[in-house]
Amino acid sequence: MNRRHWMLASAGLGAAGLGGLLAWQRHGPPPLSEPAQAFWAASFERPGAEALAAASLRGQPLLLNFWATWCAPCIKEMPELDQFQREFAAKGWRVLGLAVDSAAPVQEFLKKQPVSFATALAGLTGLDLTRKLGNLQGGLPFSVAFDRQGEISWRKLGPTHLAELRQLGSTAD
Repeated sequence: MNRRHWMLASAGLGAAGLGGLLAWQRHGPPPLSEPAQAFWAASFERPGAEALAAASLRGQPLLLNFWATWCAPCIKEMPELDQFQREFAAKGWRVLGLAVDSAAPVQEFLKKQPVSFATALAGLTGLDLTRKLGNLQGGLPFSVAFDRQGEISWRKLGPTHLAELRQLGSTAD
C-alpha cells in the first residue's frame, strides 16, 4: 500500500471510531441484565439501622457475598473475604456481605469477628435475591462479582477460597 492508501485507511478508521463513540454517548452503554438490574435497584439496612443503596457501590468491581450467622461455611470464609477486601481495595474492589439473617445475631457476630468490608441485612428475602442472581438452589454461602459496568462477571455457590478470590481480583477489568 502506498502512503495515500494508508492515510485514507487511517482517516476511515478514525471516522468509524468517532462515530462509535458518538453513538455510545448518545445511547449509553448496553442495558444491564435483569439479575444485575434487580441487585442495583435494591436497598438494604446496615446492622446499625442506616440504609445502604446498592447503586451507591456501582462503578467499581464488587464482590457480593450472601451469608448467615447460622451457616458454618459462611463463617469460615469471612476472614478470607476480609483479606481479599484489604488486598484488592487499592484496585477498586469492594466487598459487600449481605446477611440472610436478622439484625441482632449479625450485630453480635460482628462484635466477636469484625470485618473491614461493608455488611448489610438482606433478611429472608435475600434468598429470593440470590435466586435472581443465579443461585437456583438457594444455598449459602453464595458469592457474585460485578464488573465496573455493573454486570455480573462471576458466581459461586459454596465457600470461596482466598486463592480463587485473588485470581478473580487480578483478572477483573
